[in-house]
Amino acid sequence: MAAQTPVRTALYEEHLALDANIVDFHGFELPIWYSNISEEHLACRSNAGLFDVSHMGSFRFSGTGVRDWLESIATQKCSSIEPGRCAYTHFLDHDGFLIDDMIFAVVSDEEILGVPNASMVPVMWKWFNSLLPENGSIRIEDLSPQTSIIALQGPKAREYCESVLGNQNHVGRFRWAEIKENPLGVNGWIQGTGYTGEAGYEIFIPNDEAPKLWRKLVEAGATPVGLGARDTLRLEKGYLLSGVDFASPSLDDNALLHRDSWETNVPFGLDVDHEFIGRNRVISHAFDDAKLWGVKQLERGPLPRGGKEVEDLDGNQIGTLTSGAPAPSLDRTGIGMGYIAGVSPGDEVMIVASPRKKVRAVIVRPPFV
Repeated sequence: MAAQTPVRTALYEEHLALDANIVDFHGFELPIWYSNISEEHLACRSNAGLFDVSHMGSFRFSGTGVRDWLESIATQKCSSIEPGRCAYTHFLDHDGFLIDDMIFAVVSDEEILGVPNASMVPVMWKWFNSLLPENGSIRIEDLSPQTSIIALQGPKAREYCESVLGNQNHVGRFRWAEIKENPLGVNGWIQGTGYTGEAGYEIFIPNDEAPKLWRKLVEAGATPVGLGARDTLRLEKGYLLSGVDFASPSLDDNALLHRDSWETNVPFGLDVDHEFIGRNRVISHAFDDAKLWGVKQLERGPLPRGGKEVEDLDGNQIGTLTSGAPAPSLDRTGIGMGYIAGVSPGDEVMIVASPRKKVRAVIVRPPFV
């Protein structure tokens, strides 16, 4: 069988014009970097980074009682999220294992927009459709093929957004709004969300309008950022990466990644005071079960990487890393995340970098910066 040709986003030619290093990422041709990872990372932290995240999905859920329906299958108490606001949630399978995480926006009492992870779009489409009410009261649309998503993140994101789209199109943190009349004439919606921990926006527009908005934001001063720095930015903030920090048992046979919301240790998006699919596993854990913790190296040595074991100071294995990288914001200090049992912030551990080398580190509850 012939290999499937990677998808090019509506911004592909813009990336080439900026001499981007293009890679195949989950079936999409996207930039891994334009200049280098550290420069782009630090530009996002100090100025504003511009990201093509059109590989992410875009679903519309609609119908009477749509918030209550979503709440019945999500770890977030969706009925408490008012129209005009966004929130984060997990979706668990019937055994309580995490399938995917998602940011969603409540447009109205009868409409919700959601952003599933790139490789999970077909999986979540199938999952959501299997759970629709039999009476047809809830409908789902996949807006992904016709929608481009541009993320603008960093301290100067508001300045650049307002200079291009006007101050009427600023939205606050975890807010949602339709794009209002603007000098470029672009349409769609804008959210005060993102994957870097910085203030900023995710802008959802038709594919044919994406290039002109991208160019204007670059001209305004935003720094184009590739997938490499996107990963180090999210790691510094302790954000989960689907397929790396967790994975559904139906898609990945690595048992280390088969986790529920309690085990991911994420301090938002989980409300156990309502019934949802997979809740029983979430509430069944003992205090000292393994959770996802951060580790920060205290000495020089090989950088932490996924799959490396973590030991206590007596040499007992207590966990395994899932993510790791040098942190550009911390002078390239090694940081990582992994599932580690029986620890608390401030505890010292050893990362087993190789059979001959262990590196001293400290347990951290992210974010690291």
